[in-house]
Amino acid sequence: MSQEPSPRLTQDNLRDDILHHLKFTVGKDPGHASSYDWRLALSFALRDRIVEPWFASTRKTWKEDRKRVFYLSMEFLIGRIVEDAAINLGLQDTARAALAELGQDFDALADDEPDAALGNGGLGRLAACYMESMATIGCPGYGYGIRYEHGLFRQRFEAGRQVETPEDWLTQRHPWEFERPECAYTIGFKGDVHEVDGRAVWTPGETVIASAYDMPVVGWQGRWANTLRLWGAMPTTLFDLERFNRGDFTAAAEPETLARTISRVLYPDDTTYQGKELRLKQEYFMASAAIQDILRRYLESHEDLSQLDEHVAIQLNDTHPALAGPELIRLMVDEHAMEFDTAMRIAQGCLGYTNHTLLPEALERWSTWLMGTVLPRHMQIIEMIDAAHATAHPDRPASVAIVRGNEVHMGELSFIMAHKVNGVSALHSGLVKSTLFHELDALHPGRIINVTNGITPRRWLRLANPGLADLISETIGEGWEADLDRLKGLEPHADDAGFLDRFMAVKRANKAAVSNWVSATLGVTVSPDAMFDVQVKRIHEYKRQLMNVLETIAQWHEIKKNPGGDFVPRVKVFGGKSAPGYAVAKEIIHLINDVARVVNNDPEIGDRLKVVYPPNYNVSMAETLIPAADLSEQISTAGKEASGTGNMKLSLNGALTIGTLDGANVEIREHVGAENFFLFGMTAEEVVQRRKNVNHARMAIEANDALRDVLQLLAEGRFSPEQPDRYHGIVDRMWHHDHYLVASDFADYQRAQAEVDAAFLDRDRWARMAALNTARMGFFSSDRSIRDYMRDVWGAESAL
Repeated sequence: MSQEPSPRLTQDNLRDDILHHLKFTVGKDPGHASSYDWRLALSFALRDRIVEPWFASTRKTWKEDRKRVFYLSMEFLIGRIVEDAAINLGLQDTARAALAELGQDFDALADDEPDAALGNGGLGRLAACYMESMATIGCPGYGYGIRYEHGLFRQRFEAGRQVETPEDWLTQRHPWEFERPECAYTIGFKGDVHEVDGRAVWTPGETVIASAYDMPVVGWQGRWANTLRLWGAMPTTLFDLERFNRGDFTAAAEPETLARTISRVLYPDDTTYQGKELRLKQEYFMASAAIQDILRRYLESHEDLSQLDEHVAIQLNDTHPALAGPELIRLMVDEHAMEFDTAMRIAQGCLGYTNHTLLPEALERWSTWLMGTVLPRHMQIIEMIDAAHATAHPDRPASVAIVRGNEVHMGELSFIMAHKVNGVSALHSGLVKSTLFHELDALHPGRIINVTNGITPRRWLRLANPGLADLISETIGEGWEADLDRLKGLEPHADDAGFLDRFMAVKRANKAAVSNWVSATLGVTVSPDAMFDVQVKRIHEYKRQLMNVLETIAQWHEIKKNPGGDFVPRVKVFGGKSAPGYAVAKEIIHLINDVARVVNNDPEIGDRLKVVYPPNYNVSMAETLIPAADLSEQISTAGKEASGTGNMKLSLNGALTIGTLDGANVEIREHVGAENFFLFGMTAEEVVQRRKNVNHARMAIEANDALRDVLQLLAEGRFSPEQPDRYHGIVDRMWHHDHYLVASDFADYQRAQAEVDAAFLDRDRWARMAALNTARMGFFSSDRSIRDYMRDVWGAESAL
């Protein structure tokens, strides 16, 4: 259960504060207030309780001159805040009682809150978990990102196709932020560079203002709070009245249009030149505002910048903020008259770089023409960084140059400008060393380290799965939320029939809740007694949702051939979005929905197989689906998934994993036990070898009758009778271009799925395996990840 609130945070106090904010902040009286009004009042009342530890944390950091960590990320997928804040403050029960006294339901108000559309998937959710863990541990830290007006996009399906519409989360008042109009920085683009008195002077041709919005991030028990500062773009010139009066209305609004465009949408489609330019501007906008703010903070209490790296740690969450390095050098050289070599050394001492991918297309590259046009001074500095690195390493291979092939390679820039580079799982970090940055690792031995990702147990167990959280507290005592290794205390209970009955009763209740939700939202009836088989993540070929849906078709086909057979009932749950310009991923989405339409309406199939794909997967949907999952699909092509964090959330909540030896699956399997994990598929080394055979796909398909039948069904248009050739592209790629080795791993995937069925039929065995998954997931707390960063990368200490 949550900790007891201090005496001054009573139910009466909170009730009165809610009423106060309803009247004086929201401007409503109880008799006419809507759920929206009550939620705002509750949010402001809870925010009041965060401000005091927030201020106290800031004062202590300044007074003790502690090293501060600045986490730069293009995404912060923070999810809903009301319930999270109430739990961390120890006020959930108090708030529930206070609202009940006022005739309101806490859960209904929490559900009314929109998800902040500040991220896409794992990268942004990891950043949010890390911010919460930094606050829980007492690591003085700041997050920097962009306050997207519309975020990624809201997903809906039209005839099975993904349709992107704008997110509208900011059309409602956002009660958790504090606007800081006094904290604003000018951000320049384009223009020219000339020399004055021997120094470079950049005169931008376009400028916008980065204006700050602060959100306090409170840790467990409210002992410490840090700041997430998001930047909104504002026009330098609000309005050109002269142009407007001349009738040139469009030109009069150009400054505002430029600014709003920068902070409007996360990851604009960059298949066009205009899209590439906008994305580069966004990345520089965030990096420049952050670096200017960091230097301002530092210089308020220090005389000069010579010791910046002793007081400041800057973490780049992937390559999106890579321009922070050149920007830091620019400001130290151009604005503070520091020598370039000194500035580069200090910047490297500050910067750490987290690599999240081995996929070449995800390691950003910008044409030298685009970089030189949009950021001419930074192009010069990048070339100077590259030249300095070449001078220091005269024998370096040409393949590690930052600028090569008329492109700026942001992965190499990030590596060279960082004193530490980390992968996000043991397997991934090894591959970063041996493949991605092999030559740079040889030049800089010891620079690449591993920090395995983690998740916050406060949100992903205490908030998302209160039934299981309460059972854990009753079994091993309270306090595990901040010491997840204590879950090991559940292991002796994995042989206790009474405990396992209660454990599975919690799972059954979660599944019943999802069944009701699916019926209400999708009109599909699913049985909570069926196996809930869940794959929720971004839609990408390497994550192999295609393998899952092809195996689903194979199940359907087998039931059709043998309608009297004994099959384990399954509910196949998919969730996730495709990038708007990713045609193949959108084709897979369409196929999943077409298969769902056929399977769910087939009277011969009944409850033995259902397929559900709720649109617009987000943090709140994850909090609903993950606690109800029996089986976690982690089936990416080995060597492609850096880590994953969905795999951790599902296992922590008692789902068993079917997966490859990819990303953090390797470590999860080591921790939960090989006997509690359904392993299949080739290793990363075997994948490399298999691809050398140009006929690997054809050979695998010809050797597998079930897969060949599935592809024939697709070729005949069985799931798209109105357009029989709809999936000929998928069929052709499977036979001839199967880069992610769906065909080669398919037979072993089916073998592992048969093992899953056998285990699920043995309810006692399944319950024990599920309970041991929860008990052995302590390592994967984001608190442990942050301590690893503090020790191995940032050189920071807890202030608690």
